[in-house]
Amino acid sequence: MKKLLYTLAGVSFLFSSCADDYLDTMPESQAATGIMIESTSNAKLAVNGLCRLMGNQYIGTQGYNGEGTIKIFYGNYAGNDYQKCNLTGWTNTINSKYHESNTTNQDIFPWFYYYKLISNANAIIVNIDNATGPESEKQYIKAQALTFRAYSYFMLSQLYSYRWVDSNNGASRGLPLRLEPSIDELAASTLGEVYAQVYQDLSDAIENFQASGLKREANDNYSPNLDVAYAVFARAALTRQDWDNAAKYAALARQGYSLMSVDEYVEGGFNTPNSEWIWSLYSAEDQQLYYYSFFAYQASNSNAGQCKNYPAAISKELYDLIPESDVRRGMFLAPTSEEVGTYNTKTGAITNGKSSLYKRGWETYGHKLNEASKLFAYMQFKFQNTANAGIGHVNHFRASEMYLIEAEAKCHLGGKDAEVQQLLTELTQGSGRDPEYTCTKTGADLLEEVCLYRRIELWGEGFDWFDHKRWNKTIVRKAHPEGSFHSSFAITMTPDMENKWTWVYPARECDYNSLLNGQYKE
Repeated sequence: MKKLLYTLAGVSFLFSSCADDYLDTMPESQAATGIMIESTSNAKLAVNGLCRLMGNQYIGTQGYNGEGTIKIFYGNYAGNDYQKCNLTGWTNTINSKYHESNTTNQDIFPWFYYYKLISNANAIIVNIDNATGPESEKQYIKAQALTFRAYSYFMLSQLYSYRWVDSNNGASRGLPLRLEPSIDELAASTLGEVYAQVYQDLSDAIENFQASGLKREANDNYSPNLDVAYAVFARAALTRQDWDNAAKYAALARQGYSLMSVDEYVEGGFNTPNSEWIWSLYSAEDQQLYYYSFFAYQASNSNAGQCKNYPAAISKELYDLIPESDVRRGMFLAPTSEEVGTYNTKTGAITNGKSSLYKRGWETYGHKLNEASKLFAYMQFKFQNTANAGIGHVNHFRASEMYLIEAEAKCHLGGKDAEVQQLLTELTQGSGRDPEYTCTKTGADLLEEVCLYRRIELWGEGFDWFDHKRWNKTIVRKAHPEGSFHSSFAITMTPDMENKWTWVYPARECDYNSLLNGQYKE
């Protein structure tokens, strides 16, 4: 029987251990399913292996490094509010031209990566009950693996399936639901069936987390716990347009996570776990990906060429919507009206070393720059690494997102305008992000306010394209003078374009799994 190339990506909890014992993982020689899960001690190593898989290098090509790649290539590059200054060699990726190209790395990578997580999670789920060790540990470990599986299927559904509003109430093509280690060919389930499985996995995970009575260690922000299961449920329910569950689980997820201070937000709030981080990716110098990592593509202070020469920047259109009293406005180097003539308005490059914009950039943000960095209009200073080339912890979920999920869901539930106003006020004014913020909007205007502040708060964290897809909103990028995008990226993308912004199944998956033949796209 043929081996299915991606949905059966082999169990591999290997990888070298780091200085911190937390992410010690199972040696490759012991990675056979039955051996690996003989005890809860081994199963813990397997879970740590899953955590490591979220930040590992894949498919032998620069940049494909797990969750960081999903955030940058799929969430940021293709979105409405994020620009990679003058990176015209990536025009097709940035302009979403590969959605129907089923042999490209762009199409292959998410499928390969998330089914690898699923395969490894399945090995734990089906074997942990028979492992030796305390029942409480078995329950906790199973809950963690179920959370990984639910998260992976949810992320796959966002990429390879229609948005819920286009799915005929879930009847459209979903994904192959592989729930145990096997080599059998498998037909695709509907999108509704995929969401049902995500919900079931998360419900089972929550039950097992609670029954175990166990909690994460205080210094462990990297493995799933009960709050992570809540957060995944909230995000999935929001995308599924299940407003009640989205609001419910978002509120549960953020309990116990206070919003970071203004000082934290401005300095280091996005490279090191703090009070509002719910789940993140571990990073250390002895296991870095060098020029492949999230921060080697995004950090303003990285020595990577992708950062020094092509920094990340906010769109002028979004920047102009941030109030002057909002601290988040200060995370970007934006020209004043008097400085428009001091930089290249096509590329954004600031080359005049005597200009006020150039001087202000180095004087204000010099400690967040590499000595060889080029300056561009609207470049960002939200993300910095902790060491070169790209060391830093990558945030998966934080409390701010949960405030915004709850607010958006309650807008759709109706009759909850006061609650939504309070949520936005707590997030924005109460946290100090904008001490002058007030919210009196209602109805459709209030929903637009929530969406705007979601774009501002979560900028650069990998939500941009995913949000516009689920909102069914047209992406409109403008060049100077209305906007700041390079002319190569200044395009309009409507939700009906590029297969409704839906990636097709990879060709090699369909070749190996005959039950998917002819189903590579809806």
